[in-house]
Amino acid sequence: MRNPVRLKNLRLRFLPAVLAAGLCLAWFEPRPAPAAVGIVLVASGLSLRAWGAGYLVKRDDLTVTGPYAYVRHPLYAGTLLICAGFGIALGPVGWLVLAMMLSWFFVSYFPGKERRESQLLEQRYGSSYTTYRSRVGALLPTLPGFQPDQARATGPGVAVAARGWSPARYSENNELGTALGVVVGLALLALRAAPL
Repeated sequence: MRNPVRLKNLRLRFLPAVLAAGLCLAWFEPRPAPAAVGIVLVASGLSLRAWGAGYLVKRDDLTVTGPYAYVRHPLYAGTLLICAGFGIALGPVGWLVLAMMLSWFFVSYFPGKERRESQLLEQRYGSSYTTYRSRVGALLPTLPGFQPDQARATGPGVAVAARGWSPARYSENNELGTALGVVVGLALLALRAAPL
């Protein structure tokens, strides 16, 4: 089992996010309805990430099964749900931080990451990837789900992952660390909301 605490996640570049989260917690005024909605979104996002991480095989195969049949980036989509859940649960200050984070993600981070990843996957898997990309949304689910045979038919000899969920892949993709971080965040919210 992989160590859930990754040193790369403890770098100084994450300090602004930690400070923003601390400020949100300091100004947090618990309200049951937003907290309940937030917890549902956090749980949904964590579940989506866990589902995706258990299917993802990096650098070996084109993963098009499990959540990847519906959305090309389930880990990002799950992270967005988690962030939205915490933002809603934290109230107005959390909404402000969430709006800033979403602006950065959609304007600065994701477009470049999507472009680089798509170029790499198209070089590696050719028409199998372009077919998959044309039929499956990046962050919003596409229904009905993509069928692995659709990708195989367009690129003979291209490895397309058609395997099930694996706890070993879940661990290798460091989802234990993500789950630990989310649990710590929820525990801090609960402690802050508890009456003194």
